[in-house]
Amino acid sequence: MFKYCGRIVIITLLILVNVCSYAQFTHQDSLRGGNGPGRDWWDVKYYDLTVIPDYSSKTIAGKNRIRLEWLKPYWTERTMQIDLQQPMVMDSVLYKNTSLKFVRDGNTWNISWPTNIDYPKEDEIVIYFHGQPREAVNPPWDGGWIWQRDRLGRPWMTVACQGLGASVWYPCKDYQGDEPDNGATLNITIPDSLTGVGNGRLKNKIVNNNKTATWTWEVKNPINNYNIVPYIGKYVNWSETFAGINGNLDCSYWVMDYDLQKSRQQFGRDVKLMLSCFENWFGPYPFYEDGYKLVETPHLGMEHQSAIAYGNGFNNGYLGMDRSETGWGSKWDYIIVHESGHEWFANSITTRDIADMWVHEGFTTYAETLFVECQYGKKAGDAYTQGLRSNIRNDMPIIGPYGVNKEGSSDMYDKGSNMIHTIRQVINNDNRFKQILRGINKDFYHKTVSSSDIEQYFSRNSQMDLSRIFNQYLRTIRIPVLEWKKTGHQISFRWANCINGFNMPVKLKNGTWLNPTTQWKIIPMSKAGMAIDVDRNFYIETKKV
Repeated sequence: MFKYCGRIVIITLLILVNVCSYAQFTHQDSLRGGNGPGRDWWDVKYYDLTVIPDYSSKTIAGKNRIRLEWLKPYWTERTMQIDLQQPMVMDSVLYKNTSLKFVRDGNTWNISWPTNIDYPKEDEIVIYFHGQPREAVNPPWDGGWIWQRDRLGRPWMTVACQGLGASVWYPCKDYQGDEPDNGATLNITIPDSLTGVGNGRLKNKIVNNNKTATWTWEVKNPINNYNIVPYIGKYVNWSETFAGINGNLDCSYWVMDYDLQKSRQQFGRDVKLMLSCFENWFGPYPFYEDGYKLVETPHLGMEHQSAIAYGNGFNNGYLGMDRSETGWGSKWDYIIVHESGHEWFANSITTRDIADMWVHEGFTTYAETLFVECQYGKKAGDAYTQGLRSNIRNDMPIIGPYGVNKEGSSDMYDKGSNMIHTIRQVINNDNRFKQILRGINKDFYHKTVSSSDIEQYFSRNSQMDLSRIFNQYLRTIRIPVLEWKKTGHQISFRWANCINGFNMPVKLKNGTWLNPTTQWKIIPMSKAGMAIDVDRNFYIETKKV
């Protein structure tokens, strides 16, 4: 149970009541968000997933062949937790052609593991499933399977399930801390009049005897469960090559046949500029083996690894809008830039718990700033970041409760980005800042991390203790206030509305640096000027007292 307590108020002169609001988390939340006894003894190595959708009934059937590695030796009673959400049904589980027993526990299934086996290093099970998966109401935010028709009335199907979880449609270990280390195969069997697109590279297409075709796509790299997604429709394809740090990167684009020309103009303009900028700041694109791909979708977009969902209508901005309201966000395609940024932060570097999802969204939102900076200069990037502050609500901490599959505030995007921008100012050395970003992507390449891992990396490699800055912005809803007052020919200043020991340095617009603490300090007016006027790249507030 997670509990948030507010202020204490007086009910009577004799009784004090602690006013709290409670968010209840259940047994199912813990099963979904934690690495419990049904999960911790095995590691996913590979998914070989088959899906057969039926558009008319909005149902699917399929199987998932899971290769796994044992992490612990066997004991007497062992169960394997497999996640498959209601109303989906698990039909059978085969281990070496022997059926295993299983029972449902809400949105999870407990499989009874055989008792007559030794402790093998690697193993394999096959799970058959079917059902009518939850249909997305407002994808990608309220996710599930998407059953739409294109502009010409033809079937158009896909999935968006971040947060909700891949187990909304296929059986898996739906835990972000365990990706299939060796990748995945996705087999899509559909009417032969349609095209099936998946992650990675097209491995095979087989035309079957029943007017269907099976499209097989394969990913060589580790991949998040929610990123494994089929796209089904009347797609056409065109390709180009990007000369990147690690050689030629294959860029492939799959769009509705009637949008081919629009895609050539929009994708052809922004993709290579984006890749060049991000490789400069973050290091090589993380999935050269699987290629880079944009796939048109009936929903806005999602960072599906090596097959990014694109639904921005081939327009600049975010559905034509500039989220920063500065003008800079209307000069480029938001979905191309933002969702592609997730290839570095979310797909290559993945947080084990979605409570730490700011690592995905904060850095990727800051990637937008870096793209603006790459194209239009540093002042434009600064203005873009500052403009995003109007979206910040400070309603709850950015980091959520751990172990229950619960993310924190949506401020993880714009507040997370502004925190990173503020830290960049504190480091005050763009070469070092870039080295840290590139170092993170090198040292945590294809790994799962915690917020603490990233925070400590920044402190260690900047040679500064940034822990109080991270704590202030990630774990509280308070924006630090720099209070100041005039005393004769001097100005006094201190931090307020902050955690104990907060001591972030700030730079004034005149170039002077201050080192405030929570205690009053003094500086001559000859250095500060007539007032404390802080560089706006610091996400703080100032107050004359």
